[in-house]
Amino acid sequence: MPLAYWCVLFAALLPYALAKYAKSGAPSDNRYPREDYDNLPPKHRRAYAAHQNALESFPFFAAAVLIAVTMGAPPAMVNLLAALYILLRVAHALLYVFNRPPLRSAVFAAAMAVNVVIFVLPAFR
Repeated sequence: MPLAYWCVLFAALLPYALAKYAKSGAPSDNRYPREDYDNLPPKHRRAYAAHQNALESFPFFAAAVLIAVTMGAPPAMVNLLAALYILLRVAHALLYVFNRPPLRSAVFAAAMAVNVVIFVLPAFR
């Protein structure tokens, strides 16, 4: 299985790790789990925002990888770019949690650019 597919799995699980960290900031009531986030300390609220952003960005990444692999893009390039995307998304989450907005936005843009490159790779084979 290509490394890029493992990166898709990692990207799918990353939001849940962020949510787990976010929820560790306050007592939780599983009957109304989404209402707990209003009572979190700022760092944990930012982790929840990073969780939401990771969920929002995942479909494009998964689709880009699947399209690139099935349309015959060079596997080594797809793997490299998928790994780079994961590194950027982890950096984005950390920058979100530690409140570094300008750098976070730059890393978000870089990850989006990597995603676009993955998506269009088959057009240049």
